[in-house]
Amino acid sequence: MLPPSTKTTKSLSDERREWIRIDDRVLLEYRLLTDPAEGLTPGIPPVSDEAISEAIAKPTSDLLLRSGEQLAESPLLPWIMKVDWLLETLVKQLAKMQPEGVAMAQATDVTLSGGGIGFLSPRYFAVDDQLKLKIILPPFIPIHTTARVIRSTQVKDSINYDIATEFIQLNPDDQEHLIRHIIQAQAERLRGRRRGSQG
Repeated sequence: MLPPSTKTTKSLSDERREWIRIDDRVLLEYRLLTDPAEGLTPGIPPVSDEAISEAIAKPTSDLLLRSGEQLAESPLLPWIMKVDWLLETLVKQLAKMQPEGVAMAQATDVTLSGGGIGFLSPRYFAVDDQLKLKIILPPFIPIHTTARVIRSTQVKDSINYDIATEFIQLNPDDQEHLIRHIIQAQAERLRGRRRGSQG
């Protein structure tokens, strides 16, 4: 058993890690906990062809960014690109066959932390609403969680709402994935800024 002072220091350290944050672009799907699990989310427009293309290309482009020349020179890359093309073609065809559209995670600008996520939504959510979230971290790590809306304000001159949430049901392993992703992204951006200032 840890002495009380060690316990306090450890919990403060864990709490600090939980609240480190980053602005990022991830694949995100969200709905009210009370919405039907299947079909389109009410209040969110159907996915466009451009959104389908971006959502399917994002995992591969994230993988290329993280692996650099290693994957770019790999004989697997043409096969990955072919699978992406086939998947994109199939999903676009499915979207055409479904007049109401298809439901899928979309590339979304977010503020991400180990304790919650913020994003813009065309749909209004009230404070204390509970949302079912699917966040796909690069290169393709799906996180399923429930979050509570802690702020919902309409963006000036926009139809969107600025939604801030805190996770209320998040698997500890998924939280660790989130925190690792944030730390890695911060380190990559810092290296990029250093290279930019040296060149």
